[in-house]
Amino acid sequence: MVTKYRRHLPQLSERLFLADGGIETTLIFHEGLSLPDFAAFDLLKTADGTAALRKYFRTYAEIAKRFGTGLILESATWRASGDWGARLGYSAHALADANRQAIRLLEEIREESETGESPIVISGCVGPRGDGYVPKFAMSETDAERYHRDQVQAFAGTAADMISAITMNYVAEAVGIVRAARAADLPVAISFTVETDGRLPTGESLRSAIEEVDAKTGRYPAYYAINCAHPTHFEDAVAETGDWIGRIRAVRANASRQSHAELNDSPELDTGNPAELGGDYARLMSRLPRLNVMGGCCGTDHRHITCIAEACLPLFQGT
Repeated sequence: MVTKYRRHLPQLSERLFLADGGIETTLIFHEGLSLPDFAAFDLLKTADGTAALRKYFRTYAEIAKRFGTGLILESATWRASGDWGARLGYSAHALADANRQAIRLLEEIREESETGESPIVISGCVGPRGDGYVPKFAMSETDAERYHRDQVQAFAGTAADMISAITMNYVAEAVGIVRAARAADLPVAISFTVETDGRLPTGESLRSAIEEVDAKTGRYPAYYAINCAHPTHFEDAVAETGDWIGRIRAVRANASRQSHAELNDSPELDTGNPAELGGDYARLMSRLPRLNVMGGCCGTDHRHITCIAEACLPLFQGT
């Protein structure tokens, strides 16, 4: 086990880092795979499933190498926590092993693809305990720390450089994850999702959410992110100045302009316009001065990440 960047995350710099796209929507709609409960980690049970994940991650490693950017590899473990694992029949031991296996797969990709020009950071992905869009059964901060502790500890014993809490929709769960990460001595990024009005599903503003997590955790998160929303949903919400804006380094936007409710009800995948999305990211850079980690969420794939790189890399190169 080699924890290559845990003590010095290279994306805490001014250079561009790419991330992957919407792993679940890509595997379901483009690869024709079945993902119960959107649980991509379940594919690790079979050789064919593991091969599908390896193919998926290699695609993004090739894009990063092509553009000479850094890359964040996010493990396929968004659903690999206690409640979701139990729904799929995993024991606590089997679930911990699946989390470790997901990181080992990313180690393989890093070993074969990393170059001096394209450093690859391995991130253990932590998802919400409940629905990613609806904070129906909110936990206390203490309960959230207790719930997420096992998955975070599993990552701590691997080559994961950090963890990322993706699609957080209320503050208490984010605080609990940060505390679990701090107890495990792991860097953590917190990614909030927002509705079409730029606010969390609870109605709280991004500013308030980031400032509250920072206040309750001693600013422990390495940085913050926004995911699972189209840039047009939150561009006004980040049209402010202040310290909190500088805490946002990453965006993983949806391809579609539809709301969460509309996406849930849609029988088809809305992939939007990749080139247009690339332009949206370039415009976000004027509002998010520290933005340098760019990936995708629902409906995005290698085409969108390529367009994002084409639109944004020149801005980092000063051309």
